[in-house]
This record gives sequence, C-alpha cells and structure tokens, in this order.
Amino acid sequence: MALALKFLVITIAILALTSSPSTASDPSPLQDFCVAVNDSKATVFVNGKVCKDPKLVTADDFFRPGLNKPGNTSNQLGSIVTAVNVNNLPGLNTLGISLARIDFARRGLNPPHTHPRGTEGLIHFQLNVGKTNAIAFTGLSSQNAGVITIANAVFGSDPPINDNVLSKAFQVDKKVIDDLQEEFWWDNN
Repeated sequence: MALALKFLVITIAILALTSSPSTASDPSPLQDFCVAVNDSKATVFVNGKVCKDPKLVTADDFFRPGLNKPGNTSNQLGSIVTAVNVNNLPGLNTLGISLARIDFARRGLNPPHTHPRGTEGLIHFQLNVGKTNAIAFTGLSSQNAGVITIANAVFGSDPPINDNVLSKAFQVDKKVIDDLQEEFWWDNN
C-alpha cells in the first residue's frame, strides 16, 4: 500500500514538473477610459453608455464641481446626498466606481436604503450621532449603483401594497400603516 501511494505521488510530481505552465483568468473588465457621451454618431458602446472619441476628451470629463460645498440639510431627514456617478461625471464610465458626499445636520439621517447595482446591496443607513454637523464621503462599486429608499419603496409604492399585508408583515395595527402611507403619499406627490 505504501509503495503504491509513493508511486502515485512521484507520478503526480513528474507530471506537474513536465507540464507546460499555463495561467487562466478573466479579462479585465476595466480599460484605460471610455468617457460617456450622449452622441448618436459615436460607435463604441460600453456599459450602457456611448464612448466619446478619445481625441475629444478633456479634463472636465473627469471633474465634478461642488463637492467642496456643504449641501442644504434643512429638511425632515437632516441630510442631503450629493451623488457622483457616470450620469454627472462621464469619465467614470467603465471604471466600476462612483461616490457620494453626504452632509448631515445634528442627528441627521440618511434613511435605510440599498444600492441595486452595487455590491453594497444589504439594507444600511447612516446617522449623525454627534453634537455638530457632519460630512461623509462614500465609495460605491458601480459607475451607477442607484438607490432604493426602503420606506419609500414600502409605504410610498404605486400601486400601494395592501394595508393588511403591511400590517401583518410589520406586526402593527392597520392604523399605523394607514398613517405612514398617507404621510409618504403626501411627501411624494
């Protein structure tokens, strides 16, 4: 038995050493750059956007002004998100990244949400627990991660989700659901 095992190990070692080395991998999903442009005459189409002629690319295609200025947080949530994605920074096309600046008033909230086109897909939120205004910069793993705010999706959906379904799912009285749907309906219209 030991001799057979020794022979098998030696055979595998000889095959491994005599085989030609090879590597395999996926091609890189990224390229140098492909600045997005709304031009029906452009011919290269990548990641859902048409690429600008590289000879016409300028530094402005990679610049987003205003991120150095605080956003207006005087709203019910006490926060404002300034998204930077391929739609307002065309140089992000094909790079697989985007970012956001979030300004918070004291106790400001960026409500529970998900990003349907980003790897950060779990429900999450940010809350300023400090005693002063705050700022955050976030990075996202998509050129346009998108956002779905949970409260709007559940209580402000059109057509609305049946009150009995919501009442049972959240284990609350139907009156609570009615009040929430009315509040979101008025806020969204």
